[in-house]
Amino acid sequence: MTTIVQPADPRAGRYGILVLAILILAYTFNFLDRQILGILAGSIKKDLGLTDSQLGLMGGLAFALFYTGLGIPIAWLADRGNRTWIMTGALTLWSGFTALCGFAGGFWQLFFCRMGVGVGEAGGVAPAYSLIADYFPKAQRARALAAYSFGIPIGSALGILFGGLIAASIDWRAAFIIVGLAGVLLAPVFKLIVKEPPRGGMDEAPAVAAPATGGLRRLLAKPSFWLISLGAAASSVCGYGVAFWLPSFFERSLGMGLVDRSLFLGSMTLVGGVIGVWAGGWLGDRLGQARPQAYLLVPAVAFLIALPCFFLAVQATSLPIAFVLFLIPTGLNLVWLGPVITAVQHLVPAAQRSTASACFLFVNNLIGLGLGTWFFGAVSDALTPRFGTEALRYAIYSGLGFYVLSAALFGLAALRLRRDWVA
Repeated sequence: MTTIVQPADPRAGRYGILVLAILILAYTFNFLDRQILGILAGSIKKDLGLTDSQLGLMGGLAFALFYTGLGIPIAWLADRGNRTWIMTGALTLWSGFTALCGFAGGFWQLFFCRMGVGVGEAGGVAPAYSLIADYFPKAQRARALAAYSFGIPIGSALGILFGGLIAASIDWRAAFIIVGLAGVLLAPVFKLIVKEPPRGGMDEAPAVAAPATGGLRRLLAKPSFWLISLGAAASSVCGYGVAFWLPSFFERSLGMGLVDRSLFLGSMTLVGGVIGVWAGGWLGDRLGQARPQAYLLVPAVAFLIALPCFFLAVQATSLPIAFVLFLIPTGLNLVWLGPVITAVQHLVPAAQRSTASACFLFVNNLIGLGLGTWFFGAVSDALTPRFGTEALRYAIYSGLGFYVLSAALFGLAALRLRRDWVA
């Protein structure tokens, strides 16, 4: 990886690679703490007497409310202040609330702890996007952002693996406490290593101070921003929803135990996710330099291929066949990250990238994360009287149409992107 994303500009060099590695590690904890709830859902449901709808609210809305709402003002500060201090505080906060989840005694206590995780993670992503754009030149940003996005499959996989193994060995409460405290210990290491770079230092023109509101108004007036954000949100409804409920699906429909589910889903998420993220970044840099529309057409095609793959995978009854069939759409589901995030970075000047990223994440996560996990849980509850333990299978079927909507929105955004592009 280091030979591919190493910056050409000597100001970054090997230190830029080290910064990227630490950012990936922080993002790994971001998704580890975010996704660990999925593998623990069965144990929590039995212990606290919850419904699928309540689990879906905790996995989505509880997290998304403050994660999306605070992301924009925190990014506004990041465009004017020290991004590394903001990320250090955010890492400490979300990790601390993850540990507190282990002490929850009921639905509302756990709900509010997950809200706290969302408050912390609101400052963990948009500033990182901006930092990466200042450490890597334009020709390598899609790959660098894709490498950063490795934190999603790695963190999701480790959340599934560690969460399941710790819960099986001790209990679900210990899983929250252990992974949360590990993140708290990482925070001072992050601050010692990651230094604040000059804004726009890797761009042809120097960055100017970000305007208070004018830049945000211009971004929100661009049709491509809304089409990109809503397209990503549509895919995230399915992506987040399926990822959260797959552990429960394998328990109910295929009868897998906790440890087996952890190993099966953890390895599938890691392998498929890393391949998909890197493929998207590589294709984005290869095709997007000459034709920026490719940054959006690549994920659109990936989602159209992922839909039938997911449909066939959910029907599989053999575990080896299910692994292969789920592996393909797991990768395709994450192809969008590098290309789409790169496109968003180029809708605004360098000094406004944190805010632009936060606006994008606001739409994507409020709809995708806030609605996704709840949608599948609510459909499962509604179908349980008819289908029993198989209700979750049919709930997953019902959500796959969001991939078609996402592909259509990305296709429309590609038609407009060149006019809204900021060189």
